[in-house]
Amino acid sequence: MTNNNSWLVVLAGPTAVGKTKLAIELAEYFKTCIINADSRQLYKELQIGTAPPTPEELNKVEHYFVQILSVKDYYNVSQFENEVISLLYELFKTRKLIFLVGGSGLYIDAVCNGIDDMPNYDPELRKELLIQYEKNGIDWFRALLKKLDPNTYQNIDLKNKNRIFRAVEVCLQTGKPYSYFLKNTKKHRPFKILKIALNRNRLELYDIINNRVDKMTEKGLIEEAKSLYSFKNYTPLKTVGYKELFDYLENKYSLDEAIDLIKRNTRKYARKQLTWFRRDKDYRWFHPNDKSLIIHYIENNINERTFF
Repeated sequence: MTNNNSWLVVLAGPTAVGKTKLAIELAEYFKTCIINADSRQLYKELQIGTAPPTPEELNKVEHYFVQILSVKDYYNVSQFENEVISLLYELFKTRKLIFLVGGSGLYIDAVCNGIDDMPNYDPELRKELLIQYEKNGIDWFRALLKKLDPNTYQNIDLKNKNRIFRAVEVCLQTGKPYSYFLKNTKKHRPFKILKIALNRNRLELYDIINNRVDKMTEKGLIEEAKSLYSFKNYTPLKTVGYKELFDYLENKYSLDEAIDLIKRNTRKYARKQLTWFRRDKDYRWFHPNDKSLIIHYIENNINERTFF
């Protein structure tokens, strides 16, 4: 049962900033657990390219939503929201503070604020639409969306193929415009939320990103990409680190060019993550080395040092 003494502490930030290590240290200090909010770390086949917690790290602290799915599974942010909220009801029976840790802003926002309820996809309709996509391309989908839902057409990112595809899919499946489902109503949560974001000096972060890509390569990222090539059209594989290596395997780039692209695109992704989190003024920003300051900040806000 949740109550006003239950706290969800969000620890967010860009890729490679140091969330995993710090989150484990904080969870150990507060004697609690971690819920993963990195959308790609949900998939068990992505052992290297998503930098999931190591087996040793998983043994230190209880983790949830780490490598629970296959890349072949259909999963969306609405399912994540519902499953995490259901889990929190159970966890808060024995814990007063729980960490939600990751860099997927949409997934974090879904847990904190809720998202609009979208219908689950229809496999047959999706199969038909994929055939149309292969045959006619994205311009056909843009024109269809303009006809079905002019409001969404005016507001959607017309370069984002996945969003356009999903908007058309919902329109055809429900007979209602996609915009009908976008009410943007914040849901009530029966627990308190404290948001913390991590960042480093840009050059420092970029160096860490570049070094991490090199280490992933040494650990076998190329071999992992080869083993997953047959799944390259599945959504989880449309991810930085895999996309570039799939292009290498198709002889579009040399290996050195693909690795350089992974580094560049990861840096670009980190900038997008920072932009997302900076829009939310509830976040308090720290350097990941400021563990004592973060502990002090958490304790001051919840006014309670002992949790059991």
